[in-house]
Amino acid sequence: MAASIERSGLDRFAADTWSIAADAACRLALLRDCHGGVQIGAVLGAPQLLLRIICNKQQRMLGADLALDGTTQIGPGTTGDDFKSRVASGHQICSDAGRNRHLLAESRVMTCVRLFRVQIAAGAALGAATFGAPAIAADLALKSPAARAVYSWTGFYVGAHVGYGDGTLGPGTNPILEQGVFFPPTITGGIGGFQVGYNKEFANRFVLGVEADATFTGPTDLPRRVLGPFNSSIDYVGTLRGRAGYSFGTWMPYVTGGFAWGHSQVRVNDAAGEVISEPGQYHTGWTVGAGAEFAVSGNWTAKVEYDYVDLSRRTLGLNDFGMPGVRIDPRIHLLKFGLNYQLGDSPWSATPTRTALPESSDWSVHGQTTLLPQTYPSFRSPYAGTNSLPGAGQLQQTWTTTAFLGVRLWEGGEFYFNPETAQGFGLNGTLGLAGFSNGEAQKAGAPFPKIRPQRYYFKQTFGFGGEQEDVADGPNQIAGKRDIDRLTLVVGRFAVGDFFDGNSYAKDPRADFMNWAMWASAAYDFPADLPGYTRGAVVELNRKDWAVRAGVFQVPNAPNSDVLVFDTGGAVVEFEGRYSIFDQPGKLRVGMFGNRGNTGNYAQALAIEDANPGLDINDVMAGIRKDNLKYGFYLNGEQQIATDVGLFGRLSWNDGRTEILSFTDVDRSVSGGLSIKGSRWGRANDTIGIGGAINGLSSAHRDYLAAGGLGLLIGDGALNYSPERIFETYYAYQVNKNLTLTADYQFITNPAYNADRGPVHIFSGRVHGEF
Repeated sequence: MAASIERSGLDRFAADTWSIAADAACRLALLRDCHGGVQIGAVLGAPQLLLRIICNKQQRMLGADLALDGTTQIGPGTTGDDFKSRVASGHQICSDAGRNRHLLAESRVMTCVRLFRVQIAAGAALGAATFGAPAIAADLALKSPAARAVYSWTGFYVGAHVGYGDGTLGPGTNPILEQGVFFPPTITGGIGGFQVGYNKEFANRFVLGVEADATFTGPTDLPRRVLGPFNSSIDYVGTLRGRAGYSFGTWMPYVTGGFAWGHSQVRVNDAAGEVISEPGQYHTGWTVGAGAEFAVSGNWTAKVEYDYVDLSRRTLGLNDFGMPGVRIDPRIHLLKFGLNYQLGDSPWSATPTRTALPESSDWSVHGQTTLLPQTYPSFRSPYAGTNSLPGAGQLQQTWTTTAFLGVRLWEGGEFYFNPETAQGFGLNGTLGLAGFSNGEAQKAGAPFPKIRPQRYYFKQTFGFGGEQEDVADGPNQIAGKRDIDRLTLVVGRFAVGDFFDGNSYAKDPRADFMNWAMWASAAYDFPADLPGYTRGAVVELNRKDWAVRAGVFQVPNAPNSDVLVFDTGGAVVEFEGRYSIFDQPGKLRVGMFGNRGNTGNYAQALAIEDANPGLDINDVMAGIRKDNLKYGFYLNGEQQIATDVGLFGRLSWNDGRTEILSFTDVDRSVSGGLSIKGSRWGRANDTIGIGGAINGLSSAHRDYLAAGGLGLLIGDGALNYSPERIFETYYAYQVNKNLTLTADYQFITNPAYNADRGPVHIFSGRVHGEF
């Protein structure tokens, strides 16, 4: 089974046609491989039939004339109905061929041919492949050079996994429970990570390999967090394991075991429950497990695996906090579901050298990784508050890695799943700017990667017929065709920006502008949890020149909360018009939105605090929160003005009466800019972006901040109000189709609307890879 086509001798023939009967030495090579248990296959030209020649295990040779039922000869141009019906149903066709005096005299043989993955119309001739005597396909001419051996597991691979885990950190450790998504929270919650390895399959079908992986835990389940003097957690687990399996063709069960390590952390809390210290330590140990891996399409395989991880017991001293040491003794159970991409014998080859299965058009796999460091020098800061950007300067970075998995379920039906790991922090923990400088920065930053299933949704498209358009393969997009006139329904978890407020020139902080006020309508307080996602439904009606879409979503249970609820909700309706000016395309989007959430009213909080000056206005605001409505609108335009040159602009507004629930502290915003591709200087895939934004607040919102109130991202304790002004420019340099490097500069005047502070110069780099 491990033998390759090259070893069978087929490479001795011309690239466009070959004939097994043309060379006796080739026949002998085929016999030798067949006797050794190798099944030999080849794609047969235009009909796209896959021929597999199978030796009878009780015989010693590949054989003679092939007939159907002892009567029907398979010869050149055979198109008999009986033969076609057997081929179309995938039957194996065998013949007791009598004696073969060409190879081994007086030996009786059995030869079988199986044709599968048939793509022929009824009555189509099979003459593209020629069958004849005296040997199996003795004069077989193949118009396709693609010949392939049966599946081999030998080679390098890389991949990723998600799953669920549980276990214990030992008695008295007060473990933090992590989110299990659809399952109960545990010390690991939902898990995910990456793996790399190598397999070697032997002639007896046994497979030996080695694999290294890293598995990260989910984010904290805040509603179930039980505060104590301290809480313990496990941040990640790594392993280096051997694997031993047995190949059953395209699937392989295996056992695994080896060395393991991990990192635990203890969070020391003060009396109010705030974390004051987070000491951590590393552990080593061992792991053992079992699993099964399956070839699914092309060079992709899928696996399911269970691992038990036993890490060493270690004591972390807490004497500095007046507490005895904490004994951390991790025992962890992990259930993993993974995908691997088989690279073959050369791990760095752009074209894998291993044997692959036919590619499927019914599923799509893509991925991205983005590293984004930012820094700024010191700036004028005569005073600072709880949420102020520090005046002394700072350096921070974020890193995200996302898998985009999609499968076609039925006609028009698709399912998408996007697990993502995120690590790092925005500047000052994503605090201090209303138009925040890093679109990759989440409000729930972490020193180690955390895994979340950011998107999982069903998409159903109902076509109305008529003109169609091509759909390219891409992230969350399966290649094919679709009707231009269509109705689309989406249900699940996603980001509101996936379907609303789009723009060709300013939409993706992984590819273009980074500032929050540039890639989104900043005054649209779209519903989202801390990373920026929600659950809900979207419906879209699309026509050639326009579209209308609407959505309803869960909202957080309080401002800046990670808990989404259906008790209240958010809604948006958007109209999109498409047009041309002097043959240059453009789009205009108009959106209206409304959210009902558990928020406080600025004017009410100020009135209570004025009557009782001794009260903290933030405590007052928390005490008056109830179901309140926030509404507003946005305008979003884009216009190509020349080939590879485009303009964009946004205008957004909300009523400004109640607290912002999800996005950022902006009640009015206008932004715009220019995007230029590099074709004019010989760099067609490079991009220059130049743009700016002005953000503002309602009068009640200003007074609240001036009285010491805190917003989602801002709050200096005082306020000399002036609109926040942002200038941003970037150059994105495409190294190759998989890697882009970006340099970005932002100049922000009146950070957090405070004329007493700033301006701030922010310098950024971005490394973005995708496949």
